[in-house]
Amino acid sequence: MRTVKIAAKSGALALGLVTALSSGGAAAQAEAPKYGGNLEIGTVYVTLSALSWDPADWNWKQNHDTGQYYEQLFAGDLLKAKRLGGSHTFIPDAWLPSDAIRGELAESWKWIDPLTLEIKLRKGVKFPAKPGVMEERELVAQDVVYSFNRQNSSPKKIPTYFDHIDKFEAIDKHTVVIKFKHYNAEWDYRFGWGYYSGIVPKEVVDAGVGNWKNANGSGPFMLTDFVQGNSNTYAKNPVYWGREKIGDKEYKLPFVDKVVFRTIKDEATQHSALRTGKLDILEIVRWQAVDELKKSAPQLKWNRWLHTNGQFLAMRVDTKPFNDIRVRRALNLAVDQKAIVKDFYNGNAELFAYPQHPDYVGYYEPLSAMPAAAQELFTYDPAKAKKLLAEAGYPKGFSFKVQVCSCQADHLELLPLISSYLEQVGVKLEVQTMEYGAFLSAMTSKKNEPGYLMQNGHTNPTTTIRKSFVTGQVWNPAQWADPEYDKKMEEVYLERDEQKRQRMLKLMTREIVEKAPYIWLPTPYNYTAWWPWVKNYGGELRAGAVRPAPIYARIWVDQDLKKKMGF
Repeated sequence: MRTVKIAAKSGALALGLVTALSSGGAAAQAEAPKYGGNLEIGTVYVTLSALSWDPADWNWKQNHDTGQYYEQLFAGDLLKAKRLGGSHTFIPDAWLPSDAIRGELAESWKWIDPLTLEIKLRKGVKFPAKPGVMEERELVAQDVVYSFNRQNSSPKKIPTYFDHIDKFEAIDKHTVVIKFKHYNAEWDYRFGWGYYSGIVPKEVVDAGVGNWKNANGSGPFMLTDFVQGNSNTYAKNPVYWGREKIGDKEYKLPFVDKVVFRTIKDEATQHSALRTGKLDILEIVRWQAVDELKKSAPQLKWNRWLHTNGQFLAMRVDTKPFNDIRVRRALNLAVDQKAIVKDFYNGNAELFAYPQHPDYVGYYEPLSAMPAAAQELFTYDPAKAKKLLAEAGYPKGFSFKVQVCSCQADHLELLPLISSYLEQVGVKLEVQTMEYGAFLSAMTSKKNEPGYLMQNGHTNPTTTIRKSFVTGQVWNPAQWADPEYDKKMEEVYLERDEQKRQRMLKLMTREIVEKAPYIWLPTPYNYTAWWPWVKNYGGELRAGAVRPAPIYARIWVDQDLKKKMGF
């Protein structure tokens, strides 16, 4: 491990000269890794096929599918994983604490002045040859500049996402300088390890980046096959630069020959594939299935984690009656959320874990510490709900349309329960079930119905507030718009002191919870299961924004053990 020289905190990374941690490190296993074999995975998004192969489409899931071959400047430092004695789970969907980041393509970085960042790239990183697309060549600074400029000029980009950037410059073959218009506390996330940070060679764009057959990057794997609704197949990149130190020896990554993502929409089929060894890892198992799987496949290994998606029923505040806070608070009081935790989830859920996640140490404030106006929304009081509805002019209640995704088995079961609670105060739901593509499009085009039942990734402590409650943002199904709230968000991003940002975000979280643009719903626990032949793994899910590639690159399959176990 190399030294890290810190000058002053600046959000996820430190100001001053920060030298990247080595990608190696002593792994917990005493045994030597083994090369070869395939890794079959039902990922945390097992029901969803790839939605886009082009980073400039600004689709949230592309990092998950393209991150095996498009690398980024920074990534999660897996040496800090709990299973290796560290303090991090690498479960959060898009949050890396300040001490859990390493350089990936970046070898080192430093601030030249408060608004100028210099990044030195690793030398010798290669794009492999791709017939009909490009020859093998080195990844250079111009590739980084090209990728970010392309992202920034995309008509699909998230509003304000790169507004803090003045320009990206390639100073020499291995040096990128980024000039800022103003400071942004999310700078490293937004172009270093976030959702839209993959470095794409121009040759792939010229060949047609939206076509998976043209995919090519510097990462540990290469996309070799894609069957919509069935699988993504990634083969080992023979010229990958990464290495891992295990014991006293350094090994070239990746260990497995292939990684296969299986898309399986039916939950019973997922469990059957895991139980019969057709899946080596199933990253998401609902609590309801755990006891049966433990009985039928007792040798499986398990990890329990609180879902990184908060869930809620959004109410469009730009439509009646949800422009009235009394109505929104009434609907929260009408739903017995504690009973949902106890009876629907059998205790496998947390009453309050959104919009901040309990994993966000320093940012998360438990419900018990919140003001009374916030705490009240998590109590069951149908009498007061009726009183508020009458005061708002709806003594007999009303009806409204609610959209729900067919891909969310949990939600299809939960919505009738919510509906029954609301009917008791005179409010009726008209349910529209939608396939994921149409469901997502309804929100992103701002055409969603007044009610929208969804899961939404927490992302990170600042983005969880920005994307959901800042005017005009894409992931804002309530269409919340408040200029004063927007201004507070701007001030958070300008603040360099992390502790001050934490206090500011706690106040903003209190405010939005009290104003209730959503019916706040409990957050369930999930499980990850894997077979003992999967080595160098402890249930980690992400080493950046929904990006598991560095995790998979370090896994090996003990094929002898697999055969001995009868698979």
